[in-house]
Amino acid sequence: MGIISTKYLLADAQSKGYAVPAFNIHNAETIQAILEVCREENSPVILAGTPGTFKHIPFKEILALCQTYSDSFDMPLALHLDHHESAEDIAHKVLDGVRSAMIDGSHLPFDKNVELVKRVVTFCHRYDCSVEAELGRLGGVEDDMAVNDEQAFFTDPHEARRFVELTGVDSLAVAIGTAHGLYTRTPKIDFERLAEIHSMVSVPLVLHGASDVPDEYVRKAISLGICKVNVATELKIAFAGAVKTWFAENPQGNDPRYYMRIGMEAMKAVVRHKIAVCGSAQRLTSLATA
Repeated sequence: MGIISTKYLLADAQSKGYAVPAFNIHNAETIQAILEVCREENSPVILAGTPGTFKHIPFKEILALCQTYSDSFDMPLALHLDHHESAEDIAHKVLDGVRSAMIDGSHLPFDKNVELVKRVVTFCHRYDCSVEAELGRLGGVEDDMAVNDEQAFFTDPHEARRFVELTGVDSLAVAIGTAHGLYTRTPKIDFERLAEIHSMVSVPLVLHGASDVPDEYVRKAISLGICKVNVATELKIAFAGAVKTWFAENPQGNDPRYYMRIGMEAMKAVVRHKIAVCGSAQRLTSLATA
C-alpha cells in the first residue's frame, strides 16, 4: 500500500459512474476517523489538506501519518493538496512524496490560469502526480480563502474544453452553483451547464463545496460527470458539535482520549453518509493493485 495518484481513483469512478469522496483533514484524529469508515465500507478515499492544514501540522508529518495509516489500514491513499496557489510549494511537496495536487488559479484571468496550470502539470506528471485545476470560481469561505458573490462566477463550457486541451490537466473543478461553507438557503445548481461541460470535456469533473448540498443534487451531479466530491465544513461541524455537547454534559472532563473519540464518532457518521451518496462503497477492492 502507499500514497497514490488520484488519477487511478477517478478513472475507475468515471468508468463506473460513481464519485470518490474527498474529505478535508486537520489532524491525526480526523484522518483516523475517515479511514476507519472507509476501511469498513471498502471505499476509496482522497484525504485533502489545504495550505491552512499544513500550517497547523507540517506537511511532512501529515504525509508520514498517511503513509503509516495506509499500511495499518491496508489500503492505498491519495493525499491531495487542496486549493494550493503556489507552483513552488506544490513542487516541494511532490518531491517529498505527494501524488495529487490542486493548483488553484481560478482567481486569475483565463490565460494566466492556463499558464500556471500548464507549468504545474508539466512538473507533476514527471512524478506520476495528478493535477486538478479550477475554472470558474466558487463563493464562500474555506480556511484562509474567502470569495464574495461579486468575485464568484460559473464555468463556461467552451472555455472548459479549451482549458483542458491547453493545460493537459487530469481533473477539472467546475463552478455550477455550489459554494464553500454552509448555505443560508438551498443552492441552485446549474445542471444544464454541468451536462454541457461534461459533453465537451473528457477528464473527470470535481464538485467543490458539497457540504450541505442536498443528497439528490449530489447524486444528479455524479450522473452528469462529477467523479470527485469535496466535503469539509460538515465534517468540522459534526466533530466540534459533538465535543461541545460532551463538555456541556461533562464540565469537569479533561481527557482527550474520551472527548476526541466522541468527535471522531460524529465525524464518522457524516463520512459514512457521504460514501453512500457518492456510491463509493465496495469500490476499493478493484483499486488495490493500482
